[in-house]
Amino acid sequence: MAVTGVHDRDELARLLGGAPALHAYQLGDLDDFFWPYTTWYREGDAVALVYHGGGLPVLLAFDDRPQGSHALLAGLVPLLPRTFYAHLSPGAEQVFDGFACEPGGPHLKLALTDLAALAAPLGDVLTPADLPDLLALYEVAYPGNWFDARMLETGQYVGVRRDGELLAVAGVHVWSPKYRVAALGNVTTHPRARGEGLARGAVSALCRRLLDTVDHVTLNVKADNTAARALYAGLGFTQAAAYGEFTFTAR
Repeated sequence: MAVTGVHDRDELARLLGGAPALHAYQLGDLDDFFWPYTTWYREGDAVALVYHGGGLPVLLAFDDRPQGSHALLAGLVPLLPRTFYAHLSPGAEQVFDGFACEPGGPHLKLALTDLAALAAPLGDVLTPADLPDLLALYEVAYPGNWFDARMLETGQYVGVRRDGELLAVAGVHVWSPKYRVAALGNVTTHPRARGEGLARGAVSALCRRLLDTVDHVTLNVKADNTAARALYAGLGFTQAAAYGEFTFTAR
């Protein structure tokens, strides 16, 4: 079966909607907020997304069937840029043997499955007016994170302040009431305030807020980030899938 481009959001929602925790990012990218920066492909029921909204293009291809996306990815090789970042189901990186591969390490997709485990909420909703303080916090606490300032306009960022200073934040990478999914992101605490439960409270507040508009709250985390995994496990998140991140460069 040949690889084909897909331009129909309803078709993509049907293909991706059966596994919302696995495909939360792709489902969220069907919204107008991200859609103009996306290119989609399919081969059978397998779907791949190339996101080109800034920096390196990012390829996302997940499949819970062994080698389920391999034929699609092999067909995409001539269409991909010479250098790109990728999020792939385990083993799919083997398709790109004509590229130099720099692994970004194993990652996990987590999904909120136990709402009763959420902690007491803490913090207030951030707005675009909070952007300077948020950028200052990220510079100190989370340098190099992927953050689009437009995300503050969603109203889905919660910050914790002390004496006026922003010390912790929990936000989203994806929030889609239409497709009923959200993916947490840009969660951090100022180094001198860590261990005080500020992020725990901010994440809990944000999750409660998100559940007014979505059915699935998810996130990505590095598999070796034991502190983050413990935090999210304690808040009712469980593993939905494993995947890897890679930078590929044509030889």
